[in-house]
Amino acid sequence: MTGVSCADAPPRVYWRYIPKAKARSTLNEPSSPEAAQRKRLYWHSRRGMWELDLLLVPFLEQRYDALEPADQAAFRDLIDEEDQDLFMWLMRRELPAEPQRRRIVQMIIEHAESADSVSHRPV
Repeated sequence: MTGVSCADAPPRVYWRYIPKAKARSTLNEPSSPEAAQRKRLYWHSRRGMWELDLLLVPFLEQRYDALEPADQAAFRDLIDEEDQDLFMWLMRRELPAEPQRRRIVQMIIEHAESADSVSHRPV
């Protein structure tokens, strides 16, 4: 009896379900500077800590576009910080010293506690 080698096996294909709401987001728009920046922001918002993902990604998806340019810049600066600092700030163990950074942290916390983010909370 002859066996089938791994080289003869068909390649595995993995599919990822993307809800329609996300399919229409700027992440799937044709390449443009804004779309590229949005993709970078999304991937920089994905952190090594699940708790931070639950706060930063929904804020980016639901509130970032409506922010003032100064607040958008503060968000971009914020996600360059270390995970440990972000965790301390977003879990309210301490607040950032800089007023603009403190403001964007407060906005993220308020968004997480609002009814707008209920669909992103874990079961």
